[in-house]
Amino acid sequence: MEERSVTGWAARDSTGILSPYSFTLRKTGPEDVVFKVMYCGIDHTDLHQMRNEIHMTNYPLVPGHEVVGEIEELGSDVRKFKVGDMVGVGCIVGSCGKCSSCKSNLEQYCSNRIFTYNGVYSDGKPTQGGFSSAMVVHQKFVVKIPEKLAPEHAAPLLCAGVTAYSPLRQFSGSDKVLKAGILGLGGVGHVGVQIAKAMGHHVTVISSSDKKKLEALEHLGADAFLVSSNAAEMAVAVDSLDYILDTVPAVHPLESYLSLLKVNGKL
Repeated sequence: MEERSVTGWAARDSTGILSPYSFTLRKTGPEDVVFKVMYCGIDHTDLHQMRNEIHMTNYPLVPGHEVVGEIEELGSDVRKFKVGDMVGVGCIVGSCGKCSSCKSNLEQYCSNRIFTYNGVYSDGKPTQGGFSSAMVVHQKFVVKIPEKLAPEHAAPLLCAGVTAYSPLRQFSGSDKVLKAGILGLGGVGHVGVQIAKAMGHHVTVISSSDKKKLEALEHLGADAFLVSSNAAEMAVAVDSLDYILDTVPAVHPLESYLSLLKVNGKL
């Protein structure tokens, strides 16, 4: 299929201000999925890229890597989706498909992976993200959204959700109730609490103040709340956790948290 024109919202310089931007999607291949974007989340990575804070942005830039939409067209070789399906796309839309990582379904480690935006396709065309009216993505990097999951709720799971689930999955299927610590209650942390609870774990949220205690216990279902700046609380919690999921993005010392872990506990 020929290239098609779409409309997105693009940053054009390091102010990060978004404005309407028309561009063309790449030609649809036999294994591609074309979908109308319905919802797209935003996280701080988008802001970093929009403002060129990591000094690698190519403008104009259409951000968005927590994308959910409805399939409009399918390539001739696509069998696992149908028109009308609700699907999602995360931060990667391509890879070499030949290296050991790709052959092990670990495309995120491919040295030639293609990011959803601010990336480059093999033909040299830049990738643009989900702040647009439509996308075309290889079926390998498209996931079906379950009917019971509201699409607007699914979008953040494609980044924040995956970030939390990836380390937590190693603790799934345990025959005992694990004592979990979730350090930080931001975008990733609040999802981590819910995933750990769904796995049947006893969850303690660890935060530097008690400002988010109500949210953690009453809204997210955590079992306990630990204020890391309270020496007495930290002393009581020594040697109590099987693992800690650290979701704090800023540089911070870890020594005080290591003491919370049981022998052979994991951070």
